[in-house]
Amino acid sequence: MVIAADEFLEQQQALQASCDVGAWLSFGAASDGSYEELIAGATDDANTHASDIGDDDPLLILYTGGTTGDSKGALHSHRSFFMGMVNQTIAERIVPNDVYMLTGQMFHIPVALAMNYMAHGCPLVLINFDAEKALNVIAAEKLSAFLGITTMLNWMMAVDRFDSYDISSLRNIQYGGGPMPATVVKAALEAFPCTLIQGYGQTEGMTMTFLSQEDHHNAIHGQRPERLGSCGREGFVTTVRIVGDDAKPVARDGRTMGEIVVRSDANMLGYWRKPELTADTIRDGWMRTGDLATWDEDGYIFIVDRAKDMIISGGENIYSTQVEAAIHKHDAVLEVAVIGVPDDEWGEAVKAVVVLKPGHSASEQAIIDTARQHLASYQKPRSVDFVESLPKAPTGKILKRELRKQHWNSGLRQV
Repeated sequence: MVIAADEFLEQQQALQASCDVGAWLSFGAASDGSYEELIAGATDDANTHASDIGDDDPLLILYTGGTTGDSKGALHSHRSFFMGMVNQTIAERIVPNDVYMLTGQMFHIPVALAMNYMAHGCPLVLINFDAEKALNVIAAEKLSAFLGITTMLNWMMAVDRFDSYDISSLRNIQYGGGPMPATVVKAALEAFPCTLIQGYGQTEGMTMTFLSQEDHHNAIHGQRPERLGSCGREGFVTTVRIVGDDAKPVARDGRTMGEIVVRSDANMLGYWRKPELTADTIRDGWMRTGDLATWDEDGYIFIVDRAKDMIISGGENIYSTQVEAAIHKHDAVLEVAVIGVPDDEWGEAVKAVVVLKPGHSASEQAIIDTARQHLASYQKPRSVDFVESLPKAPTGKILKRELRKQHWNSGLRQV
């Protein structure tokens, strides 16, 4: 069955000629009554039989955002998708009277998150995101929850007369899709009348860890405030380790770095038609994430960087997320991506690509000075580019590889 809005009616009709699908439904102003026809033609259940599809049979393919390379198809089973929903439902504490705003695209992880609310019978409100529109919809529909990313929350808080909007119905905001600086988290906790919850995950394993509502509350009130920089602890159905090159867990000392690996019923079956990559990614039931992190004595995980985003300058490892967090302390910065670019002397040099908040200004030197206040000298950017927007995947994650392409040509070997 294919269900499509009337605005896609032309594409739907073109596809019908080439796809063997039992039913095509349309809805909207130009609806052809196909839903009513389908119901009218239904038979009783006397001849139905139980499905022979098993829990571990393939359900769907979710494609990765391609943040580190070509997009890959993550093949999920009925079990893995369901257990991902269980993980999310428990962490978010979803209740039937929630009203959820779906602000992302109608595909990929945003829809998977929205399905947790659908499973509880909660109404969904769909909008093409605009900060002022979102605030008006929250007030009109008495929304209780939505998924936000750094840019969205910054834009909403920057709307004129933000305090005049009635957003008192909000109960929970989940954020994810990339690192959110602690400065933005603190500002959101003060601006919005609700709790926050962070989810860290990947297309391959759904949401894996959570920084809970209590963690945010405690941190903002001075109890372990450094944990606002953490992505939390393993979820209900996930087991998470941070391992070294020997595949053994590293010390829980907040300093020793390793790769995050996950064992979970929510993990994918593998990559679609990529058996070698699947074998390299999933080893003895543990899925490698490619994310470098440390963890503390209570299991709180602090992501340092993507392995492929680490910059090596003069033999020193520089982690882009740490530089980005420092730059975000400048009041004019809306978004920033830090990459390594060719340098004859050091091999790679740190470059910051910055989007400023509307109506704000900043010089290259001001950005460099802000970073220098919070980092060692060798970690600060050597140059700053100001742009109108950053390239992003449909999931909202910044595509640093697109930024790097502008500086690494075929004659250069990236470190």
